[in-house]
Amino acid sequence: MRINFVFLFCLLSCYSIAQEIKITHGPYIQNIGEHEATIVWTTDNDAISWMELAPAGDDSFYAKERTQYFQTKNGNRVVGKLHTITIPELERGTEYRYRIFSRAVMVDKLTYGDVASTNVYGKKPLRFTTLDHRKPDISFVIINDIHGRNDDLTALSRNVKYGATDLMIFNGDMADYMNDEQQFFSAFMDKSVELFAAEVPVFYARGNHETRGLFNWSFSDYFPTNSGKPYYSFRHGPVHFIVLDSGEDKPDSDIEYYGLAQFDAYRTEEQKWLKKELQSESFRTAPYKVVIMHIPPLEPGWHGALDIRRKFLPLLNNVGITIMFCGDTHRYQYVEPNAGLHDFPILINAHNTSLEVKATKNEMSIKRKDTSGKEINDFVIQGM
Repeated sequence: MRINFVFLFCLLSCYSIAQEIKITHGPYIQNIGEHEATIVWTTDNDAISWMELAPAGDDSFYAKERTQYFQTKNGNRVVGKLHTITIPELERGTEYRYRIFSRAVMVDKLTYGDVASTNVYGKKPLRFTTLDHRKPDISFVIINDIHGRNDDLTALSRNVKYGATDLMIFNGDMADYMNDEQQFFSAFMDKSVELFAAEVPVFYARGNHETRGLFNWSFSDYFPTNSGKPYYSFRHGPVHFIVLDSGEDKPDSDIEYYGLAQFDAYRTEEQKWLKKELQSESFRTAPYKVVIMHIPPLEPGWHGALDIRRKFLPLLNNVGITIMFCGDTHRYQYVEPNAGLHDFPILINAHNTSLEVKATKNEMSIKRKDTSGKEINDFVIQGM
């Protein structure tokens, strides 16, 4: 009798361990396009994950069976703590509802445990809307150099809401360092999910501080892009966005990088990509052509800025760039076009202000606001 009791106790204990799971971070929307979207989240234990998708509507999410999408790799369902699921074959400019699921797995014994999921009973399901190049007008917000200041993040994104804001752009240095996953989430991403990122897609331009720390090698896993690189492009409404990765600010040989940096060669690789990107139909036909890059390519500058200046600016001249948005300096600056260097304006946003941008057929308006919501600057660029 005692043997059976011990066996039962051990069995229940193993089952209890296996079933424990919770969603620790996310979900948030990444790599959204006209026909696909990627949802990212993490769990505290290893799990297999999937999500369910439903069209927009007021009916119950479980009025009928919903399409399921699984995280797979090379024919197998993925087991892990980071969950990244891409939904393909979506309709452009269309709203969808979604729910995520993760089932705990004890890999050594292939034992399944409990399921953690987002709630569709006590509140409305989470939503997203795919991009649409035919959309007549769009709105987006840019912030940068937050360095883990969640109070400023909250204040500067007060107007970012689903249905009112099409997308959010993080223009680098959202954290001081990227030492581990917890630091990355606590510095800004958990607060972003709480405020907007579960429904409003975030596009990220990597800053020089995101290249530092052991977690920097994992950065792209948490912010997947359509190019598979931290530099990429996308089109929404009348705006074609080119998101460039400015890399580090000092020479590769600097002692701070411990002999690991290869950013000069990386920017040369990026230069080749940019040359092809500027020939794309999406870029050529867009009424507005916007460049997002953390480090401004201005003189005087550190090595990174000068390398960018040599490699990127000659390509960006004479192709109709509307404006370049930068950060890094923690100081606001509006730089007028400078013949022979850059034939477009460069707007450097400060660390404690946001840029609220609206683009219509006739004009692009840019409102710079401080943490109190007060408007400091207002720019208008006429449409093409």
